[in-house]
Amino acid sequence: MKLLTLAAACAVVVTFASAPAFAAESVVAKLAAPVAQPTKFIAGEAMFNCEGDTCVAASPQSLTFSAGACKTVAAKVGTLVSFTGRVAMDDQRLGACNSVAVARSAGPQMAKQ
Repeated sequence: MKLLTLAAACAVVVTFASAPAFAAESVVAKLAAPVAQPTKFIAGEAMFNCEGDTCVAASPQSLTFSAGACKTVAAKVGTLVSFTGRVAMDDQRLGACNSVAVARSAGPQMAKQ
């Protein structure tokens, strides 16, 4: 009887613990310029799939909608127009993300001869 009660309690805990993961909304990054070919990478503990001018993390984790993840996305695919989870990232934080993309694209320049 104790084993049955323990099993039932574990089932309840697992059900409630996993519910937020299933309820999470996708995180979407809209790009200023489309990617040349479909791209996949991990940012904020989630897999981003990029095609055209959109990158989507369909199974976001707790760190997916963060400044760090946003910077990783911008560093991988370039300037972002928006970064959205349950809400859109504000312009100031989006600007900080894009500073990584701008710094990357500016990178070392070869001198013209």
